[in-house]
Amino acid sequence: MSIQIKTSAEIEKMRTSGIALRKVHDAVKAAVRIGATTMDLERAAEAKVEELGAKAAFKGYHGYPAVLCTSINEEVVHGIPTDKRILKEGDVVSVDCGVIIDGYYSDCAVTYPVGKISPAVEKLLKVTEASLYAGIDKAVVGGRLFDISYAVQQVCEAEGFGVVRDFVGHGIGKAMHEDPQVPNFGVPGKGPRLKAGMVLAIEPMINLGTAEVKVLKDGWTAITTDGSVSAHFEHTVAITKDGPRILTL
Repeated sequence: MSIQIKTSAEIEKMRTSGIALRKVHDAVKAAVRIGATTMDLERAAEAKVEELGAKAAFKGYHGYPAVLCTSINEEVVHGIPTDKRILKEGDVVSVDCGVIIDGYYSDCAVTYPVGKISPAVEKLLKVTEASLYAGIDKAVVGGRLFDISYAVQQVCEAEGFGVVRDFVGHGIGKAMHEDPQVPNFGVPGKGPRLKAGMVLAIEPMINLGTAEVKVLKDGWTAITTDGSVSAHFEHTVAITKDGPRILTL
């Protein structure tokens, strides 16, 4: 495993990429409403990426056809935008997006409620997002990688939620996916030692039911096997001597 260490200048470039990505998410958030299609969200994202002079990180990656992944309800990750999927009251849509600016990647995901959602699903979103920040708090120099993983797992499993094991976070920089993989479960005190200059995409994918998932025939969309709702939150985070720095805020 070769974990890239970024210079402070490289981290600044990734921050520039992260700020642009946040603006893309803001454009998508404004488009999330009852009656919108996932392709409406895609168009909003594509227009914003172009306006910012950025490059969409996902489109064409291993043949993926879109700027966004839009995963509704029981879809965990990698849902493909389409004019046929219409958002309705009570849905949640997980929007994952990445951009490249000046050769540097940023990656961020948010699960948005559509209208009024059930209390159980609302709790799932709150806990999943809280677990992301619990993981980020452990992204400190001298710690271990699985301290991050365990922090996420602990927050979510304490509420009885299923922590997806088939998909994980990752290192990020001049490539979308770099070493190391960042699972959302693990034994604290294990894994590579965390050093200043490492940049990680930390991304809890958490289910209301069991952790089990399967990939549909399209070869991309992953869903919960029990049909339960899933949530996904992600930030790109730099480990610095002054503590974790979120680059996608």
